[in-house]
Amino acid sequence: MQQGALDVLLVLEQRGLDVSDDVRTRIMECGDPEVLRHWLARAVTASTAEAVFQDG
Repeated sequence: MQQGALDVLLVLEQRGLDVSDDVRTRIMECGDPEVLRHWLARAVTASTAEAVFQDG
């Protein structure tokens, strides 16, 4: 289990965002620490959990 994935989920959940099973699975299955760091940074300001995957 990737600590980075757990960090992303923690930020999303602490911000009160709804984390669907699909989003949770995609995050948990990611094995790339660089991608997880990117998602973590986005999770801080994302308006939805799905928005962590969007570019821009």
